[in-house]
Amino acid sequence: MAPKRRRTTESEINQVTQNCSSRITRAGISSKKINNNSSPVVVFAHGAGAPSSSEWMIRWRNLLADALKAIEVVTFDYPYISKRKPPPKAEKLVEFHSDFVKKIASKYPKHPLILVGKSMGSRVSCMVAVENDIKASAVICLGYPLKGTKGAIRDEPLLQLSVPTMFVQGNKDGLCPLGSLEGVRKKMKALNTVYVVENGDHSFKIGKKNLEMAGITQEEAERLAVQAIATFVSQISK
Repeated sequence: MAPKRRRTTESEINQVTQNCSSRITRAGISSKKINNNSSPVVVFAHGAGAPSSSEWMIRWRNLLADALKAIEVVTFDYPYISKRKPPPKAEKLVEFHSDFVKKIASKYPKHPLILVGKSMGSRVSCMVAVENDIKASAVICLGYPLKGTKGAIRDEPLLQLSVPTMFVQGNKDGLCPLGSLEGVRKKMKALNTVYVVENGDHSFKIGKKNLEMAGITQEEAERLAVQAIATFVSQISK
């Protein structure tokens, strides 16, 4: 029998929402909202090792906001971050994540809801998207951690998805061998696609020599990935 999940309190969700709003305002995203019902609201979850205030998360939040013309891109921290504890199993984060998504979605009931996650955050996003009362239009997985610490392929959340799903993966990401991902994608019932960041690691970082050989910068490589995400979202919105 599965252990009973601890209920997330309203005060916890409100506190995180308030913290997110203040961060977004300082980043200048809220001041550029687009009042168009086709503009999505994006809930962006961080990975296991870094909070939403990390440089990587801030950079990608801004990239997504611009590329998707989002009415808002909202980041948040899982509770373990403030307690300075190691991350729990992904399953234990689903309820908090789900309650937070509902809170944000209720602010924009007429706008498409896009769930985005980095690494562990993408895995939890997929679990949240499966829930009946979450009406997500798409899930975007940035560096999906398909391979567990003991080598097991963790594909259960992906096989349950019915929401259009996009993977952005570096081909040098040891946590998600592309061959293994391809096998899982073929078994998925959800519409899905993958964009490969050539020579990118788990966070899409590309070595200097490979950048020079390709004739691009790290910023350009990431911008191409975000453009691919924007194209995917626009296609499923038609």
